[in-house]
Amino acid sequence: MKKAAEKHLTLREKILESIRDAILSGQLRPGEKVTEPELAERFGISRTPIREAFRQLESEGYLTVIPRKGAVVISFTEKDIKEFYAIKSILEGYAARQACERLTGREIERLAAINARLRQLAESGDVKQFFTVHDDFHELFIRASGNSTLFDLITTLVKKFQRLRIASLSLTGRMDRSVTEHDKIIEAFRSRSVELSEKLVRENAEDSGWQLIRKGEPVHHSAPDIDRSLPL
Repeated sequence: MKKAAEKHLTLREKILESIRDAILSGQLRPGEKVTEPELAERFGISRTPIREAFRQLESEGYLTVIPRKGAVVISFTEKDIKEFYAIKSILEGYAARQACERLTGREIERLAAINARLRQLAESGDVKQFFTVHDDFHELFIRASGNSTLFDLITTLVKKFQRLRIASLSLTGRMDRSVTEHDKIIEAFRSRSVELSEKLVRENAEDSGWQLIRKGEPVHHSAPDIDRSLPL
């Protein structure tokens, strides 16, 4: 049973990665349909793990599942990007403000160690691993705010817009820039500069959104009309 579960999880992860990569690389464009039969044939599996993968990808902002039509790649507009990063900057900025005087010296050194790892990943160009470790950095100080409701709100929000965050980090120079911004945030925490730590964390989020909009990826100024663009 355990081996079957591990195999099931592996297949599910392969499906998730395959669809994520196709969307981020532009092979699957906004409004395109992702079909269960095609994936079932490709991976040689039943549709059950595919449906499970679709549900997760929907929660991460990659797909939307439409009754009787299937899964369709979501289209984000410039307005979506502005609104997400505006809210993210406010919530994470407040978390940094609350965490600034609560973080222990050990936790601050942990932030520095995480950022040192991020620097290595930026140099190697490993966006996927950078994204995972980047989440660890933010999660640490958000948890240190001592506000569990705030932590849950931010976690739910950033998961829904995971695709935008990965797209932002994939932009040329963005990983390096993020590491530099983190260095400044760490120093603000070390000096217990409440106002500065909030300001820097907010700017970190705002810059991510601005970079996406400036590059025009993955901005689509109008969402496709699904009824007309997809077959029944």
